[in-house]
Amino acid sequence: MDRILIRGGAPLRGTIPIAGSKNAGLPLMAASLLTEEPLVLGNLPHLADIVSMANLLAQHGVSLGMEAETGNGRGELGRGHTLTLQAGRIASTEAPYDLVRKMRASVLVLGPLLARCGIARVSLPGGCAIGARPVDLHLKALEQMGADITIAGGYVEATVPGQLRGAEITFPFVSVGATENILMAATLADGESVLINTAREPEIVDLARCLTAMGADIEGAGTDRIVVRGKRSLHGASHQVIADRIETGTYVMAAAITGGDVTLTHSSLALLPGLSKVLGKAGIALTESEAGIRVQGRRLGERPTLSGVDVMTEPFPGFPTDLQAQMMALMCIADGAAMITETIFENRFMHVPELCRLGANITVHGASALIRGVPKLTGAPVMATDLRASVSLVLAGLAAEGETTINRVYHLDRGYERLEAKLSACGATIERLGS
Repeated sequence: MDRILIRGGAPLRGTIPIAGSKNAGLPLMAASLLTEEPLVLGNLPHLADIVSMANLLAQHGVSLGMEAETGNGRGELGRGHTLTLQAGRIASTEAPYDLVRKMRASVLVLGPLLARCGIARVSLPGGCAIGARPVDLHLKALEQMGADITIAGGYVEATVPGQLRGAEITFPFVSVGATENILMAATLADGESVLINTAREPEIVDLARCLTAMGADIEGAGTDRIVVRGKRSLHGASHQVIADRIETGTYVMAAAITGGDVTLTHSSLALLPGLSKVLGKAGIALTESEAGIRVQGRRLGERPTLSGVDVMTEPFPGFPTDLQAQMMALMCIADGAAMITETIFENRFMHVPELCRLGANITVHGASALIRGVPKLTGAPVMATDLRASVSLVLAGLAAEGETTINRVYHLDRGYERLEAKLSACGATIERLGS
């Protein structure tokens, strides 16, 4: 099993290209099931989760062709890949456990399969162990649209006579996955669907833009009320995946935790309003221009200087839960104390013991963690527990004195493309070691 070795202490300086969004790319890939014509997705990152979704779609009968995008001729690597997906004939309406268990986003094939084929059998999903993330919201909404759903043997078994029906659906709480699944299903439903208390994340807007290009009739994406007027069929389209706001925020904090000066290209601060506000209070200068997002950390002699700030995770446009672990790593070396409260997932502090191994001073009280800043972190062997927790250990290792070895880094490969190469290009001493 691979490990990552980091020798910390050097400020990052340089340019980092931001990849396309994994969290946008996965539902976009699932949307290919809604039409028999080709869907072409550009700026798609090459990640383990993307490969897992491609393998799942292939067993449904989707043909796939991927082409790497070339660099710009000035030393910058290609931004991603172009993937062509065509579900001319659905070969199977079952999403088996062996494929679905690797990634929770696999449940996103449920809505499209049911809408197009009238039947679907999808294993209950797996993925990171950061909370329950139940699929109840997806299932209850589909039942309101006329589906008959049972759960047996670890599988969701869904059928609908004829066509899904448009319905008014109020989600009891905001869920990105449920919004995506029902939005896709509603595009082929009979009549109008009104989705209330929907997620407003940029990934939802990106999915709606792609579905609209495929012929769907959608209003309100990006608000808490989306109206979808169903169509008999959708057609093919070409779509560019938006920038990954979580990768953007991660590298913003990598620059900040090292007191560096880094420019992030192909992204926008508009994707991260919650983060921009918080980091401004912490003393990190963020500016945006045609060249990209410039992150300027502060240093006092050899030490980065930051101010402790309190953070509460919230749905967009609030502070993203997927940046909570990275923010905690940043606050470990801040002046004063910071309180981080997690409101989205109930089991998302598994990185705390590992950060403490590096010298952090963190106390957990239920859904909140109190971080008292320390003068320095010290390198040590640590263990990654999930995707975002693993990258928080990378950030801490970049700031720590000495060597940090991160084990179980396969989590990183689910969400960060060429992480070692991007950090090395900015002066980090980081390498991947084989088992």
